[in-house]
Amino acid sequence: MKKIATEKPEIKLVGICVRTNNQKELGKLDGLIFPCVQRYFHGALFNKIPHRSKPGTTYCAYTDYETDHRGDYTYFIGEEVSSFKNPLPEGFRALTIPKQKYTKFTTQPEPMPNVLVNAWTKILAMSQKELGGKRNYQTDFELYDERASDHSNIVLDLYIGITPL
Repeated sequence: MKKIATEKPEIKLVGICVRTNNQKELGKLDGLIFPCVQRYFHGALFNKIPHRSKPGTTYCAYTDYETDHRGDYTYFIGEEVSSFKNPLPEGFRALTIPKQKYTKFTTQPEPMPNVLVNAWTKILAMSQKELGGKRNYQTDFELYDERASDHSNIVLDLYIGITPL
């Protein structure tokens, strides 16, 4: 995986979410994330998001960490918006990712779910030095754009929120 240090401004998202943890999810399709993703795409829920600023670019965020990667967190799937419309469509939630520093990882092309499982397995095994800082457990996210259109050959970016060493 390619790795670079970067900083992103605040990002506003609208989408759907579930509360889960890595013990239920990592390397499995029977957790809560996979059905959430299926509902989002099979129901074309992205089309119901008002004020989409980058249609077709999907964010999958990990936020509201209870502790660290071993505790519960909220998994959020949605799109970036230019503003929040009130009220949001039924069942949707707004998420503001704060401005923060990240280590950005770009994967090599692999099929789904291998690309995701392999990337997270490597990231979770990294030391703070290898990661480029201490994870801050505010919000981490995956970015799926046109490079993810072929599910047998996906490239994605993972942004891990850090406090530089």
